[in-house]
Amino acid sequence: MPSIWSETTQIAPRPPLPGDLETDTAVIGGGMAGVLTAWLLKEAGVESVVLEAQRLGSGQTRNTTAKITSQHGLIYDKLTRRFGAEQAGQYARVNQRAIAEYRRIVRELAIDCALEERAAYLYSTLDEDALRAEAHAARALGLNAQFTAQTALPFPVKGAVRFEEQAQFHPLRFLAAVAEQVTVYEQTLVLRVDGGRVETDRGTVRARHVVFACHFPFVNAPGYYFARMHQERSYVLALKNAPQLDGMYYGVDPEGLSFRNAGEYLLLGGGNHRTGENSAGGRYELLRQAARRCYPDSREAAHWSAQDCITLDGVPYIGVYAPSVPNWYVATGFQKWGMTSSMAAAMLISARITGREDPDGAVFSPRRFKLPAAGANLLEDGKQTVKGLSRQLFTSGRAELEALPSGHGGVVELDGEKVGAYRDETGELFLVSTRCPHLGCQLEWNPDEKSWECPCHGSRFDHRGRLLEGPAQTHLTE
Repeated sequence: MPSIWSETTQIAPRPPLPGDLETDTAVIGGGMAGVLTAWLLKEAGVESVVLEAQRLGSGQTRNTTAKITSQHGLIYDKLTRRFGAEQAGQYARVNQRAIAEYRRIVRELAIDCALEERAAYLYSTLDEDALRAEAHAARALGLNAQFTAQTALPFPVKGAVRFEEQAQFHPLRFLAAVAEQVTVYEQTLVLRVDGGRVETDRGTVRARHVVFACHFPFVNAPGYYFARMHQERSYVLALKNAPQLDGMYYGVDPEGLSFRNAGEYLLLGGGNHRTGENSAGGRYELLRQAARRCYPDSREAAHWSAQDCITLDGVPYIGVYAPSVPNWYVATGFQKWGMTSSMAAAMLISARITGREDPDGAVFSPRRFKLPAAGANLLEDGKQTVKGLSRQLFTSGRAELEALPSGHGGVVELDGEKVGAYRDETGELFLVSTRCPHLGCQLEWNPDEKSWECPCHGSRFDHRGRLLEGPAQTHLTE
């Protein structure tokens, strides 16, 4: 189901790439990060083009909950302990600057995007100690944050951390306005990149600089981002007849919920899981149960889901793609904080391209690798990849095709072969390969979204096998 942002915004279509051309910078990806990078480069006098495989904002930007915050979960105490106060301070400063930059652009372009200042809360119903430590660490880094026991939530909490001077907005209205200022080619799929040569299905772009702002980098080497991230999905309900809160709320407990108002709606989020690990389904139903408990008079108006790239140490990768390709740049691993991180990436990458190295960018460097901070997550991601490959190579289908009921999908046996099958409510059958075309892991069925998902690196396909999101670049075979 479309998000409320998609339902209330029409972005004018752009033409595909008309053929070969040359430019200073080619930006791959027409979401928030790509469009903002092109806009900041234009302000600095640098020519660029944005190459979008589908439509502007058709990826994760349309599915965000659209919080613009420097409050990113329990991040600052962890960063201070693992990276040190200097780099933790860099993270805080860049994200606060990103909030200010959104305000500047909205003001200068007079964008009607419902930008509102709101406090951002972290809360827990289980424990206050981690919240007190987070409030202390955030204040030590110069953020306006304080511990409180008072919230507007419809249930008691052990405590919360309130961050002042945060914001929320309508992301697609903002994106549409900024995109009017830059050159965008839609329906232009990038196939491969070789140095400054960007080959698409519509022609070739030659550029001095190439920016990968496409959510998950599809070029495996160099960089090896597929081994340094995994992807997770989360779910949202838009509720009518629910109260106005005094800010944005994010639960830090396992199964924690998020809340924010958006005009007449209250957005209730949660149900997080690793992509490809939701065979039982029921994520929307968990949110509906929470809505009935918290707001019994509310009514569901819409529901949708989003996908996020999760790095090994909890910090995005923003900067030079790899040492061997110094004119390539990457913006990925935004965790659950894509709007602020998109602006942060645009600021840091545009500064680098224009020769204005930002001293606060060091903490985001893709070249970093701190084993104590990343070791456990690296091991878990490796185990998931081995499991996904083993499922594809060494396991059989889980049921006979004839046993698959209407409205359900799964990995089945057909003539002794393993296939992915979905039978719709009319009984029509759709068969696809279970092998992800990215690196060969076995796909799993997500009944909440009726999609095939890769548990290794997060590629997704619809029930017909058509590519929804990468890093895979091709559809599934039948």
